[in-house]
Amino acid sequence: MVGFGNIPESALNAPPLTTVHQPTKEMGRRAAALLLSLLRGEAAPTAHLTLATHLVVRASTLPPAGRTG
Repeated sequence: MVGFGNIPESALNAPPLTTVHQPTKEMGRRAAALLLSLLRGEAAPTAHLTLATHLVVRASTLPPAGRTG
């Protein structure tokens, strides 16, 4: 089982939940910068923005059968 968001409670489950980490602080920073630009009457700098995520592997997932790590 895999979650999305990497909230602190993910690690407290039994078993701890594997999750996809999102850069929430960077997402907020970018959203605030975009809002301020729009409020100043500037055009949005990009139509689409992709930020890096990463998988936080915990005990709710196992490697494929026959493989370790």
